[in-house]
Amino acid sequence: MAGLSLSKIGRTTKLAVIGAVKGTGDVAESVLEATKDVLLVTVDGVAQVAVAAEKAVGDIVAGAVAAASDAGEDVGVAVKSAVKGTVKGASEVGADVAKTAVAAVDGAVKAAGEVGADTASAIEQATTGAIEAAEEIGTDTAEAVRNVLKTTVRGKATSN
Repeated sequence: MAGLSLSKIGRTTKLAVIGAVKGTGDVAESVLEATKDVLLVTVDGVAQVAVAAEKAVGDIVAGAVAAASDAGEDVGVAVKSAVKGTVKGASEVGADVAKTAVAAVDGAVKAAGEVGADTASAIEQATTGAIEAAEEIGTDTAEAVRNVLKTTVRGKATSN
């Protein structure tokens, strides 16, 4: 298993996820809540909240993936829940949910690959998490997220 180099936000997320999982034993819910909370704290007081949120999600998701990998937990569950948590958090702070979803999916797939997890599975879990979060936010948001994820792979537009 390869090591994952984490930023300060990623390390903070990793510690938050490990603490939450140890406290509750529920990996999916712990990762979702921890990643959402880290995103909200990260952008609190920042003038350009949307930009800060979009930049932070990759690091936040990477921290959650690293925590799951290090703890021997299911990385796929962490990927899905981390993406879902960051997308929900982005909505709460007024960030562009579709852009955040792309950044979260990209960060999740990259982090999964770096810890030796199956990237094809990570793409599936990450996009599912993004779409589920968007559906909980609203119909228009879900449509926007689906559309951007259909045309975007790892942060780069692809032709149909």
